[in-house]
Amino acid sequence: MIRTEPAFDGGEREQLGAFLDFLREAVVLKCEGLTDEQARRSLVPSELTTIAGLVGHLTYVEHRWFEVVLAGRLSRWDEKLAADRDADFREALTIPLGDLVAAYRAQCAVSREIAAGLTPETLVSFRDGSVNLRYVLIHMVEETGRHVGHLDLLRELTDGRTGE
Repeated sequence: MIRTEPAFDGGEREQLGAFLDFLREAVVLKCEGLTDEQARRSLVPSELTTIAGLVGHLTYVEHRWFEVVLAGRLSRWDEKLAADRDADFREALTIPLGDLVAAYRAQCAVSREIAAGLTPETLVSFRDGSVNLRYVLIHMVEETGRHVGHLDLLRELTDGRTGE
C-alpha cells in the first residue's frame, strides 16, 4: 500500500479528510505482514496496548464518532463497553488480524461516506450541546495519530520495522 500525501494547497475540508486518511493508511501499513500472534503480543506494561487492540479501538472510535455521534445511529458497542470499558481492545485479541484490518477499513469507508454528506459547520446534538464535523475530523486526526505512534513503537518492538 502506498500512502497518499495530503495536498499542500487544499481547502479545510479536503485537508482534514486527507490527513485523517493518511493516518488511517498508516494503521493498515503497520499491520502488513504480521501474524495474529504478533499482533496480539503484549510488549508494553499496559497489557491491552497491542497492535490488535489498537486496531480494534480505532475501529470502535470511527464507529462512535461518525456513525453514532454524527449520523445518529445506534451503537453496537454500548452493552459491551458497559460491561467492560476496554471491550474494544479486549475483543480484538480474539479476532484474526486480517479480519480486524478489513473491519477497520470498512468502518473508515462508512465514516468517509457519512462525512461526505456534511459540511465542517454541520452541527449535531452531542451531550448537553452540539458538535460539528470539523471537531470530529480534528479529534479523529489527533486520536488516530496518537495511536499510529503507539503502532510505530509496537511494530518496531515486534520485528524491528520502522518508518511510515
